Amino acid sequence: MEFAGGWDSVAVLVGRWVERRPRRPDVEAQLRREVRLMPWLAPRLPLAVPVPELVSDDPLVVRHPLVPGEPTAGADPAHGRALGGFLRALHATPTAGAADLGVARADHDGALDRFGAEVVPLLPASRRGAALALLDAARGLPADTVVHGDIGPEHVLADGTGLTGVIDFGDTHLGDPAIDLAWALHGAARPFADAVAESFGVTGEQRERALVWHRLGPWHEVTHAFDTGASPAGGVEGVLDRLSP
Repeated sequence: MEFAGGWDSVAVLVGRWVERRPRRPDVEAQLRREVRLMPWLAPRLPLAVPVPELVSDDPLVVRHPLVPGEPTAGADPAHGRALGGFLRALHATPTAGAADLGVARADHDGALDRFGAEVVPLLPASRRGAALALLDAARGLPADTVVHGDIGPEHVLADGTGLTGVIDFGDTHLGDPAIDLAWALHGAARPFADAVAESFGVTGEQRERALVWHRLGPWHEVTHAFDTGASPAGGVEGVLDRLSP
């Protein structure tokens, strides 16, 4: 059975294993980094995470035991408290050790430059000022914490007992911890968001930065569509929906 929706990897369930192959050559380095990083990172975290191992070097194939659960609805406060604790543990990871295993600072400025050049021209003229202000607000944010980089309901798993795990560490980098709070604080239900904030100990400044990252989420959908030959229309609609008035 193939899992649907992965941007970077083709993932197939084989028995109790998830086998992953890169969708594009540039993803190979990302998968190899996960093979190095996750055995070191997993014991530091309070929830299950994928710990891939190398199956084949050419073609590249990695596999890990299936992390049980289904995507969270982002509504249960108990799930929110568990996610807040998970993120606190992840963000306490020693940066030097992670860097030794290949975790690097993301090129956010490069991404913002691309957004300005390729996404802003697609927006109505009346919304471009707000779009450019958002890009300016995203520059110069902290980049000194080990972050997941793509925390959303599809990557936070739960069952009837509570949260069971967090998956997809392909975007892990040294960055702003508020990026991991973006969906949890500004896209999930209020009881869930409040529980995350209490468990994590969110500050007012982190909440504001998380809103910047939340508003930037659909911009990545637009550039991903360009990279894969898909239509950017859905991403553009998302950009407009999240822009401040």
